[in-house]
Amino acid sequence: MPKTVIPLTPLRGALPIPPFAAGRGAPLADRLGRSLRDLRISVTDRCNFRCTYCMPRDVFGDDYEFLPHAEVLTFEEIVRLARAFHAAGTEKIRLTGGEPLLRRDIEKLVAMLREQLPDVELTLTTNGSALKARARGLREAGLDRVTVSLDSLDDATFRRMNDADFPVARVLEAIDAAAAAGLAPLKVNMVVKRGVNDHQVVDMARHFRGTGHIVRFIEFMDVGTTNGWRMDDVVASAQIVRRIGERFPLAPVDPNYGGEVAGRWRYLDGAGEVGVISSVTEAFCSTCTRARISTDGQLYTCLFAARGYDLTALVRGGAGDAEVADAVRAIWQRRDDRYSEIRTAETAKARKVEMSFIGG
Repeated sequence: MPKTVIPLTPLRGALPIPPFAAGRGAPLADRLGRSLRDLRISVTDRCNFRCTYCMPRDVFGDDYEFLPHAEVLTFEEIVRLARAFHAAGTEKIRLTGGEPLLRRDIEKLVAMLREQLPDVELTLTTNGSALKARARGLREAGLDRVTVSLDSLDDATFRRMNDADFPVARVLEAIDAAAAAGLAPLKVNMVVKRGVNDHQVVDMARHFRGTGHIVRFIEFMDVGTTNGWRMDDVVASAQIVRRIGERFPLAPVDPNYGGEVAGRWRYLDGAGEVGVISSVTEAFCSTCTRARISTDGQLYTCLFAARGYDLTALVRGGAGDAEVADAVRAIWQRRDDRYSEIRTAETAKARKVEMSFIGG
């Protein structure tokens, strides 16, 4: 059977970087008035899981060709880009992948970012497979907290979804280890897919009630072109809230900050809160403050983008820090993405960059 090849950047060539038009002291906003607050940096395109909604095994098989080492951003290049985004207003950085803990010496990168950007909130998203052994080192390096992906508490369901025969017990142990290391409160992300794990939503909420950790239930999204997304597989966040609320009464909570993607709901008995991320049924494009840097240094201004802007060429081509920061400002000024607001059956089929390449 011939190998299936999915291009990491679905359209050839990077987008041209526009000239910067405004003074550096001016407040930065895109064409829809959105600021640049959050940056996600993918430190590797590799992962040891093959979750069906992200890296299905029939595409990302044993012979799949990941990025060669020379094309992956170095730690020094990542720090330079992080500084440029901070100069443009970024307050929060999240390290993603792939699975970021597969990147060798990731603790060193965390320490470098913390030293250079002491006032930035520094977080990391992981599948939890290597977190137990590395949680303390990450905390000592300067990481503020972690988010762990956990799609089921039922071991058989979890193994089917991660398609790597990885047991749920080891992820739960990792969550406890991260909390003990000082990376709490943790956020726990559950991607909900109809007919697969949606019947376990209340069990997930019950398990983490009263722990201080926050479960966030994520609608199954049409990211990339390999996960077989169908609208029929989406469980609306309103339905998720209703199911949990019938067992544990809930009340809505205001966002922690402008642009927060998760809708917040607190338990009326004071046992904590849950969140829902409703990219499909309740689009939040109008308040999106996120940018993403892929493993090879492409800047994407939307999770559902087809092409990025090549920042690596600038960094490796001798550009100074101010020039890189101006490029970031110029790109953001011209941003007008609002994919989720205009999503249709046809746009959902369009070729887009894979989530494993730019992080969720």
